[in-house]
Amino acid sequence: MINPVILEKYGAKPILFKKGEILFRERSEATHFYQVASGIVKMNNFNEEGTEFIQGMFHEGESFGEPPLFGDFKYPSNAEAVTESVLWKIPKENFLNLLKENFDLHLKFCSLLSQRLQFKAMIAKEISTNTPEHRILTLIEYFQKKSSKNANCPFFEVPFTRQQIADMTGLRVETVIRTIKALTKENKLQIINRKVFYPAEKELA
Repeated sequence: MINPVILEKYGAKPILFKKGEILFRERSEATHFYQVASGIVKMNNFNEEGTEFIQGMFHEGESFGEPPLFGDFKYPSNAEAVTESVLWKIPKENFLNLLKENFDLHLKFCSLLSQRLQFKAMIAKEISTNTPEHRILTLIEYFQKKSSKNANCPFFEVPFTRQQIADMTGLRVETVIRTIKALTKENKLQIINRKVFYPAEKELA
């Protein structure tokens, strides 16, 4: 989202994180801004039984964990590298100065945080009221609309594993596997080489 040239101007450094490495933990102090240069990062929580719930998945060009920087509270979730990843890391004070001196970026972050609030509200509603089929299709459609890759392609490749879909929708992975198979029989999804594809032009009822 932020040009690396601008990030470097304000003291950002590219840091390599190994797969599975923890960037920060829930309830730790928020001291830095992070933006993905390459790889994938997830933010998650665990309940008392150890079940994981994924709060978000972040790819190249995306940032995460910003609200505590603005609100002066501790991180509400963990952040973990899903794959080997390179992240731009900039101290909190430098990041806030960057926004003060670049109002256009400040506005973009307001829009970004609003979209994330919309996503949180959508997921909360899906988990509390809807069937597994609707939860999964709503999640996939949200990320299909968000994605800028292959905009003219008739199918959207779902960038998540069955386990990750389960962790984002509050379902068991067995339920996700069974539901995806049922949705393929209804021609609402396709599976090619074990990857899940969604018709890009389809709208949910």
